[in-house]
Order: sequence, then structure tokens, then C-alpha cells
Amino acid sequence: MTKTSGPLVAILVYDGLCTFEFGCAFEVFGLTRPEMGPNWYRCVTVAAESGVLRAAGGLFVEASQSLPALMEADTIILPGWRGPDARAPAPLVQALRAANGAGKRIVAICGGAFVLAQAGLLEGRRATTHWHHLQKLADRYPGVGVDPQALYIDAGDILTSAGSAAGLDLCLHVVRLDFGAKVANSVARRLVISAHRDGGQAQFVERAIPLPAGTHVGGVMDRIRERLSDDWTVDRMAAVAHVSPRSLHRHFHKMTGMAPGEWLQHERLSAARDLLEETTLSVKAIAARVGLRSDVNFRQVFRQATGLTPTDYRNRFHTRETASTRLTIQG
Repeated sequence: MTKTSGPLVAILVYDGLCTFEFGCAFEVFGLTRPEMGPNWYRCVTVAAESGVLRAAGGLFVEASQSLPALMEADTIILPGWRGPDARAPAPLVQALRAANGAGKRIVAICGGAFVLAQAGLLEGRRATTHWHHLQKLADRYPGVGVDPQALYIDAGDILTSAGSAAGLDLCLHVVRLDFGAKVANSVARRLVISAHRDGGQAQFVERAIPLPAGTHVGGVMDRIRERLSDDWTVDRMAAVAHVSPRSLHRHFHKMTGMAPGEWLQHERLSAARDLLEETTLSVKAIAARVGLRSDVNFRQVFRQATGLTPTDYRNRFHTRETASTRLTIQG
């Protein structure tokens, strides 16, 4: 087994452990990845409480460390929680407060946000959780800026995600922060998931609506992604998909939770982020390549969407990747 010397990630385990959320965190940070070299993450499990710890599915878990180990970690992950009504043990709350005070990065997946709220760590911050419990989080903790749309929120040293699978999106975001876009994209490919998943929780409807025979809405999405610099009006999208503009709106909303124009803007911004992270193309060249036309328009739209100018975004992410070139992907 290859020994690593990179950032230390501590994954908390507790009685009633959410197995899937734990698996998301361990899959990203805990697996041996020889192709990443010796500076990849180190990972430990930390018991959030004493006694026998059970996990969903009838499993029993035994952590390798206890709560004091959180002070040694660079990143702490709370993979869900046993329920929004379950109080967190006082030692866990105290340990999380101490870790936050020491500058540790704390990541809560799904219901883990309720534990951070109990600890007072979300007060005055934006946060999210599973859509089913958003209102409960907002009602119980009015000082928290609950975002009902976001898949995940990065509030600096505190990060929260929506429902279970959004934990993977958040974990990949952490990899991007630490090692850059190229490494995060490589991990995403190994997991067979998208490195960027745009849209919000509203895109997840209870049941899919099948498209009528002869329509090609999914195909037009692929075509648009390949030719983002084109002028894609709703009428043109509808013509390519062989549906009326009204039907196109309905299908896009059912599939993505967004209108066609809104989805197109998300795709253009996603492609722009990749180019800012992975290339040295000028802002003007990127604007043209993704169909945002002028660099003035690009800067305005990008800042509205991300809170950063394209240049600031590149400095934050592209330079991090450059700084971590010591971590090389083999093969």
C-alpha cells in the first residue's frame, strides 16, 4: 500500500451512521490512489461518540481514532446525521467548536448540517441540507441563511451539501480547492460522475416524464454543449429537438428544473470555469468560445453567478492547481 503525506481528512462516524454518505466521503478521500502520487490525502475515521456504533444496513463500525484527533485534521467530514430531531452529544459539539476555532475546515453532508447548527457554527452563514428538511432547518435556526436551491455551499471554513448524492459534488469541490480542476476531474472520471453538476435541488422531480416519440431534447443538449459559441435561441433549440418552443420549455423544466435559456447559461458558465481553471486563454477568448460574446458581458454574468470576477476565479483555482503540481497523475 502506498503511504501518503498529504492533507489529513477525518471522517466522523456515529451510532446510526448514514452508510451512503460515509461511502461518498471515503470513496473520494479514503481510497488508495497510487496514480495521485505520495501527496494524496491521508484519511482516518473518528468516533463521534462512545459505545457500540451501528450503521444503516445492520452493520457495526469501529473508528480508528477518537474526538481529540479532530485537532490534527486539515478537513473534518460529518457524513449525514441520524435525524434532524436527534441531538448531537455534547462532546461532539464541543469538539466541532474547538476545531472550527482552530481553523479546521468542516464539511457536513446532508443532515450533518443540523449538527453544525446545534453547535452554532452556521449562525450568520449560508447553508443547505436535504430538500425534505430545509424548512425545519430554517425554522429552528433563524440565524442560518438556508438556501433551498444549492447542491452545496462553500462558506469558507464551513461547507454544507444537499441530499446524499450532493455529498459527492461537495467532496469533489474540496478536491478542486486542494489540488485543482485537473485532479478533481480525474477523480470524477474514476467515480464515473460529472465533475460539475449544475442546477439546484429543484431539478430532482419525483418521477421522470418520458419524452414523446420523435423528440430529441437530450440530443439537442449534447449538440449545444459541443457548440456553445453558436447563437442558440429557444426557437433554434426547439427546431433541432423537433418540438414546439412551448414543449421545449416543458421538457427542459422536467429534465433540469430550468428553462432552456437558464440551462444554456449554466452550461456556458460551467465551460468557462473549466477553461479558466485549465487553460491560459484570455478572458476575451473564453467569452467567445463559450458563447458569452464580449468580455464585458462575460465578466458581468460570471461575477453575478459566482461572486468572483473571471480573473479572481482563475487566481483562486488555477494557481492552486499550479501550486499542487507536486501531485502528479501517473499514466
